Amino acid sequence: MRHFLLFLLGIALVAAVIMRVRYGGGEPYPDLSTPPLLEASALEEVLSYPEPIGNVAVSADDRVFFTVHPESRPQGNKLLEWVEGAAVPFPNGSVQPQLFDTVLGIVIDRQNRLWSIDNGNHGFGSVRLIALDLGDGSIVHDHEFSAEIAPSGSFLQDLQVTADGQTVFIADASVWRKKPAIIVYDVASRSARRVLDSHESVSAQNYLIQNPIRDMTFAGGIVNLKTGVDGIAIDHKNDWLYFGAVSHSDLFRVSLANLVDAALSDRQLQSEVERFSRKPLSDGLSTDIDGNVYVTDVEHGSVFVVGQDRKLKTLIRSAKIRWADGLSFGPNGWLYLADSAIPELVLKSREHIHSRGPYYIYRFQPGHVGTPGH
Repeated sequence: MRHFLLFLLGIALVAAVIMRVRYGGGEPYPDLSTPPLLEASALEEVLSYPEPIGNVAVSADDRVFFTVHPESRPQGNKLLEWVEGAAVPFPNGSVQPQLFDTVLGIVIDRQNRLWSIDNGNHGFGSVRLIALDLGDGSIVHDHEFSAEIAPSGSFLQDLQVTADGQTVFIADASVWRKKPAIIVYDVASRSARRVLDSHESVSAQNYLIQNPIRDMTFAGGIVNLKTGVDGIAIDHKNDWLYFGAVSHSDLFRVSLANLVDAALSDRQLQSEVERFSRKPLSDGLSTDIDGNVYVTDVEHGSVFVVGQDRKLKTLIRSAKIRWADGLSFGPNGWLYLADSAIPELVLKSREHIHSRGPYYIYRFQPGHVGTPGH
């Protein structure tokens, strides 16, 4: 028995070392904050909800949609619309169990369709892309990705749609598999490709996220949250896709023309990726009609803005924001922010998660105008 216990202990130690090498480590990231351009009082509460918020999308006619974060293991409705002060399941409660499992990313295209991506419990279930007509809630597109595109350990969780509604780009953050990529999906042919697979521009660097609530480290430092490409955004002219890994110092961009060109080799596409600017450790991205890029900061409860001069500035900062997540422009220049409060969710009990509620969506006016839904 003694030898058997020693054997088990040896296996546990080896496993811990492997986990530490693959998932642990991480250095503090420098604070890139500048004096905020807006006062914290410019941040308005849009809604509160007892379950953690996942992502937000706002339509041109000011309809606010949001997901419940799948890492909180929600048991009820998972995609909702805020209607007259109440959260209403969209398209309705009866079809939610059939449509959604671990849905997170949502976006509204210029054809008035709400697109959602379900990561299939990190690729171990059905990874599904669904588009719903905002007029009547009907399903206008439904696609399940193959294991080649969304393998076990993948995490397809943020998406953008081109202006013509014909191409969808999806970020695979690959939290556990550690092979992040961008998915290019052609709506008409229902064909998908993984591009920039494990390229440095989509991969995490060795940083430790230090959120005011907690450092994002687990199991005594054996596992740290170092996440690949997460936020993605298309510019207003439909020329560029901006993207960045959560745990990366840089914001990148690549032209849509090159992304959709299936004739380009991996090496050719990689050579077209351009480093745009520095950024904080981030989550969501958005853009406006002037070419500004908005980047959330998950360590300091803030949103940065990067102009075409490529200078990074703090736009707004508030102690209310626990984890600045998804962004979506609505009408009249409002920029909506989903506060997912990630440090309260990951590997936490349902009791803990509920005790830290409610959870919020905020908005503010950055002084520029973006495309609603994006």
